[in-house]
Amino acid sequence: MILRVLKRMWIPLVVLAVAGAGAFTVSRLHGMFGSDDRPAYSDTQLEDTTPYNPKHMTYEVFGPPGTVASISYFDANSVPTFIENATLPWSLDFPLTDATAMGSVMAQGDSDSIGCRILVDKEVKTEETKEQFRAFTSCRLTAA
Repeated sequence: MILRVLKRMWIPLVVLAVAGAGAFTVSRLHGMFGSDDRPAYSDTQLEDTTPYNPKHMTYEVFGPPGTVASISYFDANSVPTFIENATLPWSLDFPLTDATAMGSVMAQGDSDSIGCRILVDKEVKTEETKEQFRAFTSCRLTAA
């Protein structure tokens, strides 16, 4: 009976023994040559990444006195924000803490003229003015 079981099971037992011996050999070689202990070549501690002097981005929407506008823009965290019935002139200033930032502002007013501009550190980076019925304008800055 035992002889009959060994006749059927000898190939799987040999395969299992060879696989176990191979795994043991590989684990011993990894330990001998130190491949498990990789040296650190640089400091992996992250320090405060906030810039010392962040830039400031300003959105401005302007038009004739008494103009009311719907304004859509991306805030400092790139979250789309919508303001309805904003009286012009309108502006928003916020610090840029990222190395690069994208800015976008769109506005549609109830007058025939409307404009927008994006400033970075009080320097105009982009400006648009439109003259049309229920004027619509947009300004976009891809890298600040």
